[in-house]
Amino acid sequence: MGVGQQNGNRQPDTGSDDWDALKGDVGDMAGAAVERGRYFVDSAREQAAGYAERRKGDIAQSVADFATSLRDSTHSFDERPNIRAVVDSAADGLEQLADSIRDRSFADFFNDFEDIVRRRPATAAAVSVAVGFLAARFLKSTAEDLRQDRMGQGAMGPGASRPDRGRSQQAQHPRARTSA
Repeated sequence: MGVGQQNGNRQPDTGSDDWDALKGDVGDMAGAAVERGRYFVDSAREQAAGYAERRKGDIAQSVADFATSLRDSTHSFDERPNIRAVVDSAADGLEQLADSIRDRSFADFFNDFEDIVRRRPATAAAVSVAVGFLAARFLKSTAEDLRQDRMGQGAMGPGASRPDRGRSQQAQHPRARTSA
C-alpha cells in the first residue's frame, strides 16, 4: 500500500501537473523563438530595403549610362537601319528602366517580383534553374582558372613568368612534341 492510501486519503498525482507545466513552458519558449525569428526577418528586410534605397540612384545611373553607351554604339550601324532600330529600342527600354528605378521604391519592385512569381511559378522556376546553372558554370570556370594559375606559378618557381594562355599545350610542354 502506498503512503497516501494508508490514511485513506489519496494524494494528488503531481506527474500530470508537472507534464502540463513543462508543456506550457515549452510552448512559451517556442512562442518567444517565433517572435524573435519574425523580428530578425523583419529587421533583415528593413536593412535590405534601406540598402537598396540608398543604392538605387547608383543603379539607375549605371543603367542609364549603359543605355547611352548602347545608343552611341549604333553609329557603326548607319548602313543597317534595322539593326540600328533594334539597338535604339533596347536603349529606350533601358532608359525607361532607369527612370522606373529612380521613381519606385524597393518594396514596389519586390511586390512586382512576388506577383510575377505567383502568377507564373513554372517560369520563375525555369529562370531560377537557368540562373543557377549559369552561376555554377561561371564559378566552376573561375575555380579552374585559379587552379591552373596556381599550378602554373608553382611549377615555374617564384621568379619565372607565366606562359601565355593562347599557346597550345605542345608549345607549353616541349617534351610532348619530341616524344613522337
